[in-house]
Amino acid sequence: MTAVDISRPGLQEAELKAVKAVHTLAWFTIEAAIVYVLYAGIRGRSDRRAAVAGTVVFAETAVFAGNGFHCPLTAVAQRLGDSHGSVTDIYLPKWFAHNLPAIHVPLIVLAVAIHWRNLRRQFRSGSAGTRTRARAFLSREG
Repeated sequence: MTAVDISRPGLQEAELKAVKAVHTLAWFTIEAAIVYVLYAGIRGRSDRRAAVAGTVVFAETAVFAGNGFHCPLTAVAQRLGDSHGSVTDIYLPKWFAHNLPAIHVPLIVLAVAIHWRNLRRQFRSGSAGTRTRARAFLSREG
């Protein structure tokens, strides 16, 4: 018995669009987290919300770095027939999608520096109670 190749280009195209839509949603969520982390830092709000948003950014960065600095959805897009494996070409401007890592790295470094400064200020200038809260905040898990 021979294998029959049944190709379903319509289904493949729909799946590829779904992957790209999921990628766009994930990208938007991560961008919102970066914007919030920067906003909170500039406003001097190094709090739990900023920590949660920072964790989202850190997790995305870890996944990206752990996958050889390529989006893990690239391989999925290639398997679904995208010749470049691009998951950003439909829903993000090409120049922006191409430069995402170059845009993110300085923003992440800036956000870390701002929050580091904020936490150091809170720790140094605060009363013993503020120091205790800062230590507790920094040592908390989840």
